[in-house]
This record gives sequence, structure tokens and C-alpha cells, in this order.
Amino acid sequence: MTEPRTLTGTIAAPARLDKALAEATELSRARIQALIADGMVEIEGTYASSPSQKVREGAVFRIDIPPAADPVAQPQDIPLTITFEDEHLIVVDKPAGMVVHPAAGNPDGTLVNALLHHCASNGESSLSGIGGVARPGIVHRIDKDTSGLLVVAKSDAAHEGLAAQFAAHSVHRRYLAVCAGHPSPAKGTIDARLGRSDANRKKMAVLAKNSSRGKHAVTHYTVLDRLADSALIECRLETGRTHQVRVHCASIGHALLGDPLYGKVLKSLKTLLSELQFARQALHAAELGFEHPITKSQLRFTSDLPGDMQELIDELGRSNR
Repeated sequence: MTEPRTLTGTIAAPARLDKALAEATELSRARIQALIADGMVEIEGTYASSPSQKVREGAVFRIDIPPAADPVAQPQDIPLTITFEDEHLIVVDKPAGMVVHPAAGNPDGTLVNALLHHCASNGESSLSGIGGVARPGIVHRIDKDTSGLLVVAKSDAAHEGLAAQFAAHSVHRRYLAVCAGHPSPAKGTIDARLGRSDANRKKMAVLAKNSSRGKHAVTHYTVLDRLADSALIECRLETGRTHQVRVHCASIGHALLGDPLYGKVLKSLKTLLSELQFARQALHAAELGFEHPITKSQLRFTSDLPGDMQELIDELGRSNR
């Protein structure tokens, strides 16, 4: 594994950002685009969010390059909860705390490591050639501390078919969450563009609707139960952006309980969260539906709330009596 490094310099001539940086460094445009997506590029002291943004001659840039990990993930015998599996794809019910694929800071112990072992144990060929060796089979992901369903491709044809459905926003995704306060109205739509935060590259933020940065994002929410200073809500996603539910809920003043990035613990709930040792965002991917990319059958899967979220809801319900 190489050491992290930082590149700094100035832009030689006006151009779109990825082109200008590729000319100013030894990095490829594809590598620069990935670093921008990960919040590793600054222009004039502000984190860049789009490789196509225009930059002026003389603009000062900074690129933080993380250490390079072994791109080929290794199989690891890690238990998995399999909801569905055939020769083309596998639907997994991921526990909170498990990272989806290896990256800097999480080189192993991931869902990918577990899947490689699972497939090899069943006499199947490795997933390493499907969708790239760094993220084999991965079509979409959910955050480390979000629990619930995701689908992984086991063949190139399945990967292409699933990726097309996610790009077309035709995949059904329903999340259950516990948010602070009581959203009003009890049913609504959050239509807010999301992009990398200028202040913190680890965070996403709501951007102006006419911004050239970020991506369009839509979440439909419904309050299912009013709890003590909180609510159980369902969120149906039209789009699937990074941290979408978490940022959208926080943007209307109802951040998810336990969210370390976007939430603020209410004083009235702080003791309860501490007693329950609940230290993750209260978010669960409860339903996943899509067309099987090979058989064309319509598939829909559900996942029960995990024990920690159910306990949290039960306690909040008791406190609300």
C-alpha cells in the first residue's frame, strides 16, 4: 500500500476542471473524476464537486490522494444473510456496521470480501471480473451504518441490466427511518439537489435548484407513527444519491436519530440513545424491487427492522404514552 500524498499547483489555461488538472499533473482524467467524487480536490480553497466546472488560468488547486489499496479484494469467511440468490444475482440483507466494498480505511471485512468467499464456497467463479476488480458485482450501495437490502450481480449481463435500471431510476426502494420531531405535513416530497459540501468533503449538502453542481434528488416521505419527540417514517426514493435520505430529512429540520454527520441529538432523547447504545443513523433499507435482468420477472423483497431499531422505536413509543 502506497503512502497518501498531496499535489498542489496552478491551472495553466482556462478549461474544464478534469482536463486542466490532468494537464497539470500525472493523473488521468478518470482518476481525477473519481477524486472529485470523493471530495479530494480543492480549487481556490473550495471543494470541487463537478469535473466539468470551468476553471480560470492561475487558479490554485490541491489534490489529496489517499493510499492505494490492493485493488483485488480477498475472500473472507464472513456470515451473510441471503434473501435471494440464483446464478445471475444475489440479494443480501446487510447488517449495520458492514462496509459494502474495500476502500481506504476499510481494506477488508466488507460485503465484497464475504461475497467472494460465499461464491467460491458454492463452486462458482469469482466475482472479481464483474464490474471491475475493486468493486466486483456492486451495482449500488448503502452506507456502512445503514442496514438492509441490496442486490449484487454475479454475471456481466446481470451487472449491465441492473445498472441500467438504477440509472433509469426504475428500482423500487423503500426505507424506514426514525427522525427527530414530527414532520409537518405528515406526508410530503423533498425535491432538493444534492452535492458535496463546500465546508466538509465527507458531507453532502442541499444545493440551489439552478446549481450546475450536484445531482437532482427526490424523496417521498410518510409519517407512520408519532413517537416521543420523534417519528417513524418511510421514505420512497425516486433517485439514489449519496446520503440522500439523511441529507433530505436534515434539510427539513428532521434529521435521523443517531446520525453522526447530519443529526443533532435532542436533549430529551440523548439519555435514551446513550442507554440503548444506539450510535448509528436510524435508517433501514426495508424494501427492494426490480426486474430480473435476465429472466425479466418482477422481483420484490422485504427486510424486517433490525433489533436495535425496533428496540429504539419501542422505547420511544413507551415514552410517548
